[in-house]
Amino acid sequence: MQELNLPHYEFRTRTENGKQQIFDNIRKKFVALTPEEWVRQNFAQYLIQEKKFPASLIAVEMKVTYNRKPQRGDIIIYDQTAKPHTVVECKAPNVKITQDVFYQAARYNSQLMAKYIIVTNGLHHYCCKMDYQGSQHKFLQEVPNWD
Repeated sequence: MQELNLPHYEFRTRTENGKQQIFDNIRKKFVALTPEEWVRQNFAQYLIQEKKFPASLIAVEMKVTYNRKPQRGDIIIYDQTAKPHTVVECKAPNVKITQDVFYQAARYNSQLMAKYIIVTNGLHHYCCKMDYQGSQHKFLQEVPNWD
């Protein structure tokens, strides 16, 4: 897999029926190792190991309903009261981070009302802090440490 703009992490991988898989420590199972999954697994470890987000508050590929249609949020982090804290949208490294990617994350967040939205392709990471009272958002220089 492609090297990312993240620290190096060790993962358990295997080949099953000729297809590469990676062990997801959050979901506690092996999943298909796609470029997007590579970014998702690395970014989850970055949040846990570098930014000190509690693994127990992280959900991966969580169902989010938008316009009565089920969607899947890549990474959703909850606070200690079980309210969404951060929404992370992951893309494969070859996918450019465009306004449409932000719109996708914002659609999920319109249902969740998280404090932060993060968009990453493993090479570029963007983090916004939401201000719901002021109906605006502020781009941050980096992902903040866990509160």
